[in-house]
Amino acid sequence: MGRRFVSEEVPSHRQPAPGDLEVVRAFVNTLDIEDGVDAVATPDALTAWLRERGLLAAGESASRAEGRRAGELREALREVLLGNHGGYETDPAATATLEEAARRARLELRFGADATARPEPSRGGVDGALGRLLAIVAGAQAEGTWQRLKSCPADDCRWAFYDRSRNRSAVWCNMATCGNRAKVRSYRERRSET
Repeated sequence: MGRRFVSEEVPSHRQPAPGDLEVVRAFVNTLDIEDGVDAVATPDALTAWLRERGLLAAGESASRAEGRRAGELREALREVLLGNHGGYETDPAATATLEEAARRARLELRFGADATARPEPSRGGVDGALGRLLAIVAGAQAEGTWQRLKSCPADDCRWAFYDRSRNRSAVWCNMATCGNRAKVRSYRERRSET
């Protein structure tokens, strides 16, 4: 079915997250599970993606091993975003992957002129770029916007979206597709039981 829309209005699951949190949302969505497209599948593609977002300096590039670690971090973030729905238990392996990425980036606290603390990687390269993503996560948690970034619970989707509902209760990235499919599946299961 894919994610193609005729309307010029931006669908809710395509609306950006606020500020730098959009970079994290976009990073998680570099793998479109439904269509099977990975926008950062190669070291060159990952390098370009990170550079376009100002996370990687010119002259730095990704290796295969760094590409693998980036993919692992992306999927760990997707798992953690599923937990932002509440009622989902985060896989401890996802947390371990985040911690390993933070260690590789050598995240440290830096203080601005107003003494406000912010995490920042002391390492460069791809590990530093991935550390900058984790620093954005930490900042979003402090601002209170992190809990609104979620991943769709549909196994064939898992798209990261920013929940703009008043009561933070959005479940599906797109009710018209993922939500409807889940309702139809549930209905069929109930019908087959009777």
